[in-house]
Amino acid sequence: MLNWKERSRSTRDQVNDSVDDVKSYLGGIWFSRTVITVVALYLLATLLIGWYWSQEPDFFDIEEHTQQAAESTQRPLVTGYTTVETLKQVATTLLDKPGGYIHNDITPPGIWLDNMPAWEYGVLVQVRDLARALRKDFARSQSQSTEDPDLAKAEPRFNFDNKSWMLPASEDEYRSAIKSLDRYLERLTDPEKTNSQFYTRADNLNNWLGDVATRLGSTSQRLSASVGKSRLNIDSMADGSADAAGFNAELAASQEEIVKTSWFKIDDVFYEARGQAWALSHFLRAIEIDFADVIAKKNATISVRQIIRELESAQDPVWSPMILNGGGYGVLANHSLVMANYISRANAAIIELRQLLSQG
Repeated sequence: MLNWKERSRSTRDQVNDSVDDVKSYLGGIWFSRTVITVVALYLLATLLIGWYWSQEPDFFDIEEHTQQAAESTQRPLVTGYTTVETLKQVATTLLDKPGGYIHNDITPPGIWLDNMPAWEYGVLVQVRDLARALRKDFARSQSQSTEDPDLAKAEPRFNFDNKSWMLPASEDEYRSAIKSLDRYLERLTDPEKTNSQFYTRADNLNNWLGDVATRLGSTSQRLSASVGKSRLNIDSMADGSADAAGFNAELAASQEEIVKTSWFKIDDVFYEARGQAWALSHFLRAIEIDFADVIAKKNATISVRQIIRELESAQDPVWSPMILNGGGYGVLANHSLVMANYISRANAAIIELRQLLSQG
């Protein structure tokens, strides 16, 4: 038999144990809620940052920027200055826009984004093509002339792996390429240095436009394939195994294939096209200034401006929260086909411009 003191002590111990259990339970709830709250706030923050980083840069005024750059560096506005400075600024915007260059990000929110990396790649494609044209055509008087040493460094650096995040990072290589362009521009604007030139010939311009037309033609096909379409596989006919006379309906049917862009890649192709259109519209405005005499002599000024108008129209705001893939005349829109329309019209205008430049 327990006396009253022992009974009282036992009751107090039970009460204390119950209180400890309650405190432990409440502490667990508090900890769980704290963790959930922190995770929710983190996800909300990354969502907002990701939305901000996904905003596409606005157009910048070519003439105004070139004038300011020339005044800040005290360089004269020689032929070729506008094109090279525009290439520098487009590449710089690619690296210094909100969020910076995120195609090679391995941490949130950059690793979760796909539309902006696709846009960046579209810009990078056009930057690479123009950098190659500078090295191969614009800065050389003829095919046997020596290439510019700084442009020879800039082009391969722009072609560095766009997904490398360290040792070296893509951004480091691209910034080095921009510095090489600036050294070339410094020599181009120095009257005492004659080892740097920019040749505004119709054939030079035509060569670069040929690369542009090829890019836009491929992009247009990829955009159009968003709904899937049947086409003849003429690639197998290019080896000479069959000539036009032997290409009958039965062979055509056997070579038919269905081409369709994956549902998971539709938005990537769309934003890559927007990136190309954004960069190319700036480059063409710069070309219109540096090649003004050549373009006017060929009566091609209106053609150039029409191309720029089509490319800028491709940059109209997208009000839909996602890229839709409606088919034909269905209920839903098809943003890829709308973009393909602008890209195809610009490509057709470039083909006509090349014909004008090729005429005597």
